[in-house]
Amino acid sequence: MSIGATFVGDAVFALPWIKNKSGKVKIFYTLSLCLIASLAAPRLYSQEVETGDSISLDAVKVVARRPYSEVIPSQTLDGRRLEGLNSQSVADAMRYFSGVQIKDYGGVGGVKTIDMRSMGTNHMGIFYDGIQLGNAQNGQIDLGKFSLDNIEAITMYNGQKSDIFQSAKDYGSAGTVYLQSRRPQFDDDRRINFNVTMRAGSFGLANPSARLDYKISENVSATLSAEYTYATGRYRFRYRKVFSDGTLAWDTTATRRNGDINALRVEGGLYGSIYRGYWQARVYYYDSERGIPGAIVNNVWKNSQRQWDRNFFAQGRYRRSFSSRYALQVNAKYARDYMRYLNPDTTLMYLDNKFRQDEVYVSAANKFTILPGWHANLAVDYQWNTLDAELANFSRPVRHTILSALATSFHRGGFKVNASVLGTFVTDRVKSPEAQGGVTRVYHRDKLTPAVFMSWQPWKQRELTFRAYYKRIFRMPTFNDLYYTDIGNASLRPEMATQWNLGGSFHRDFDATVFSSVDLSADAYYNIVDDKIIAVPKGNGQYRWMMMNIGRVKIRGVDVTANLAMEPVAGLMLNGHLTYTFQRAQDYSDPSDCLDEAGTYKGQIAYIPRHSGSATLNATWRRAELNYSFIYVGERYHNSSNIPANYEQPWYTSDISASWRFTLRRKMSLRVTAEVNNLLDQQYEVIQNYPMPGRNYKIILKFDI
Repeated sequence: MSIGATFVGDAVFALPWIKNKSGKVKIFYTLSLCLIASLAAPRLYSQEVETGDSISLDAVKVVARRPYSEVIPSQTLDGRRLEGLNSQSVADAMRYFSGVQIKDYGGVGGVKTIDMRSMGTNHMGIFYDGIQLGNAQNGQIDLGKFSLDNIEAITMYNGQKSDIFQSAKDYGSAGTVYLQSRRPQFDDDRRINFNVTMRAGSFGLANPSARLDYKISENVSATLSAEYTYATGRYRFRYRKVFSDGTLAWDTTATRRNGDINALRVEGGLYGSIYRGYWQARVYYYDSERGIPGAIVNNVWKNSQRQWDRNFFAQGRYRRSFSSRYALQVNAKYARDYMRYLNPDTTLMYLDNKFRQDEVYVSAANKFTILPGWHANLAVDYQWNTLDAELANFSRPVRHTILSALATSFHRGGFKVNASVLGTFVTDRVKSPEAQGGVTRVYHRDKLTPAVFMSWQPWKQRELTFRAYYKRIFRMPTFNDLYYTDIGNASLRPEMATQWNLGGSFHRDFDATVFSSVDLSADAYYNIVDDKIIAVPKGNGQYRWMMMNIGRVKIRGVDVTANLAMEPVAGLMLNGHLTYTFQRAQDYSDPSDCLDEAGTYKGQIAYIPRHSGSATLNATWRRAELNYSFIYVGERYHNSSNIPANYEQPWYTSDISASWRFTLRRKMSLRVTAEVNNLLDQQYEVIQNYPMPGRNYKIILKFDI
């Protein structure tokens, strides 16, 4: 006889029903026997037990919710749901979050960036194992570089994370995304875990990866993972050109070219546990060469631009509670990035530019417990960035950034509030062009920004929660915005953003019914972005631009999510997830611009749909799994001038996958997955003149030891 307990989902414990010849005994007798057996476990395992009757143990689920902790709930992809999505990269998976827009230029190697609630890509903070990924050159993080093979969970917060024990950087973005790498976990007395994954599919895709986990001691473990991606990037697409009067210019089918990629990713990590704390360290390297297929304009079907990237960082974290009243967290990071861009087409403009970035970052956060339920955090960060380029008269900027955050949280009954103020102090040192004597100029920009987050649960069962927050934030202009030769504008002001949010959520667990649980969540928000930084033409030259602050953007929207888990028959688990977003993101820059028919005043800003949403369905039965996902993006305009000539059609995609897990021998398994993406062969564009792939296929083999 064996008796045990397992942890599933929020908090699901499997307790036994005891059967004998007369049937099931009462549940209180079962629980009593569990307690007696646990106390007598050493004796049972040390001697033989003889009995005349056989005892059969089946599982009954007792469900309880996790303790209430978050002020503003997150959207999370992890576990089976993350594994089941038809996604190659982190950017592909994040399409299923509500309020998110992905800029995707197409193909396996296409650049993919994220925008949340129309705030702009540069207002998003992307954190990898708790430390922010940086790009001082243009402020954009290409999420296509991060594979899901080494990601355990993706979590997104509107505003900021509810836990105040964090670095000052965590307070400095309008929205945050946390990528949690896979941590080593070992069963029984095992010291090594190893898995190999192979993906192959359309567009010449070959994508092998491997991961090794090693248990060095009871308190220290290590992991090493590597991945190689190759694809030709060639796919057929249909291209139609329609004049503003509705007449058809051309309708043809062509092949997308120069979208190839060769990429290598290598990561290593160390994880250690200490008394009342932990530490971790990580090294990351990414090396790629890719073609840039470019836009399809003026019947030009092929481009010859190329890009090379080499990204490296080493980072570490130490966290420990020294007493019941004080805890310390220290983060440190060094990063070096290299990028080369080549445009060999002399009929346009020959370019061969090389850029090198360096970053040093250190942070210390101090958490104090003042009274039970009342905590405070003081965090100070320092960051050093530099950019060098092989360009004539390049400014070679150096940026020193100090961030200091003071935050407090208070929790009493069903009410919880977080408040914080962030101080940002930036100093740029820039060398003027040699023609001006090479003088070093210094620019200072300082700002204080507050935030308040509140939630209230009016009933003790904690099934219904209301929430609200206010946050003021700004984003510094990037090095390219300020100092790029003949384009940058050193007089740019930071973008200022103000966020308001009001929402609620409902959770319900069901016992002894077909339905297991249901989660509903809805938020209404209002955001304002002032001094928006944009690029505008400079003079008459097609390739001469200048960065400017211009106007105001107002964003009103609603995000709705729903999750449903059910077990219609024994052993068959169904999980459904729905999201819907409505947005009115309007340009309020120039009221006089409404007089012109093609004016932009109150026009929906570029590429923001009013309606968008997604749906996913996961079905598991024994070793089989079936996943279906659907994404819809409504009509948009590629310019704030919402006229027919700028209209972009809505698009949708359906993806489906099926997998089966084989047990080869003890502790060895093989998972085989077949995917069909864009099942209905929808022809669409996320960005104007950048056609996306049609129907495509993928086979995945994952071998675990």
